[in-house]
Amino acid sequence: MSATANVTREDFYEVLQVSRDASDQELKTSYRKMAMQYHPDRNPNNPEAEEKFKACSEAYQVLSDPEKRAAYDRYGHAAFQGGGAAGNPFAGSQGFQGDLGDIFGDLFGEMFNMGGGGGRRASRAQRGRDLRYDLTMEFEEAAFGVEKEISIQRLEACDECRGTGSAKGKAPATCTGCGGRGQVRFQQGFFSVAKTCGRCNGTGTTIADPCTACRGEGLQAKKHEILVKVPAGVEQDTRIRYQGEGEAGRFGGPAGDLYVVLSVKAHKFFERDGDDLHCVLPVSFPQAALGTELQIETLEGMATIRIPEGTQSGREIKLKGKGVPHLNSHGKGDLIVEVRVATPSKLSKTQRDLLKQLSETMTVENTPTNRGLFEKMKEMFS
Repeated sequence: MSATANVTREDFYEVLQVSRDASDQELKTSYRKMAMQYHPDRNPNNPEAEEKFKACSEAYQVLSDPEKRAAYDRYGHAAFQGGGAAGNPFAGSQGFQGDLGDIFGDLFGEMFNMGGGGGRRASRAQRGRDLRYDLTMEFEEAAFGVEKEISIQRLEACDECRGTGSAKGKAPATCTGCGGRGQVRFQQGFFSVAKTCGRCNGTGTTIADPCTACRGEGLQAKKHEILVKVPAGVEQDTRIRYQGEGEAGRFGGPAGDLYVVLSVKAHKFFERDGDDLHCVLPVSFPQAALGTELQIETLEGMATIRIPEGTQSGREIKLKGKGVPHLNSHGKGDLIVEVRVATPSKLSKTQRDLLKQLSETMTVENTPTNRGLFEKMKEMFS
């Protein structure tokens, strides 16, 4: 009579390095950690790692199932052997069987493109593409807001087949290559791997008689007009989103979005800084020296600006509330006017004589001075 080898198998709880009263989440966390550590792709040509990977996979398959775990706690490994105790609900099973793809679906599904649900049907719905429209507007239109009607070309559901892609609106047939699942499975080593069906491109259906109007695509290019409402105070490159105004989705998928990107033309003399406006106002030497009141153009028409007596070139005068309206809010920015004294380059004889007389009555100490920090910074950033 030949002797029978008595092989002792490692306890499943010890394999997963958890206690016997471990929760489902503790089992899952420990299993994920060990599976990642000993995965064959991370340990090529390493038999020991492969064995540990199989062992933790087998242990998790049993302990993650409430009925199998209860049987294991009662009968141990004998629960899954043909000679199990009487009444053993798993007697006759041959150890570790079952699809590894089902076990690792949630863990490695995205990494290895494995099916996690035994061949779930792929969703046919596809979201439509987003569209972009570049809208150019005048400076004043951006400041005060405007409504413009634009025309775009986009893909919409075919009128002939109502978006099905099949002639006369017939429903597409179930793909025979994947049985309507959109994926085909094959065995690679001890993995069950799923990939997109090449016959139906993952839709799960095929069209035997394509619609002649859209050539089976279910979509047609059409002209579409939409009213764009530009709020007051927008700036260059502002994006306005119109949800669902992009291209139509396929197989019942949602439509994409339309993004209107604004391009604002430059003003003839105003420069914008946030909601403030800046401009330069040239004045004569007598106006700067004696002071005066002038009419200046703003975005809302003419306004009066007072030049104080003795104004120096480069002085800034602020007109409050004459700037750009705040976007989606009340109030406006300011208009900041930089005064620059204009020196004449050509003089008449009379003007020259008068200036000579003035020069004789005015003396200025022509000694170089050190400019203040503020003036230096102003020159650097101007």
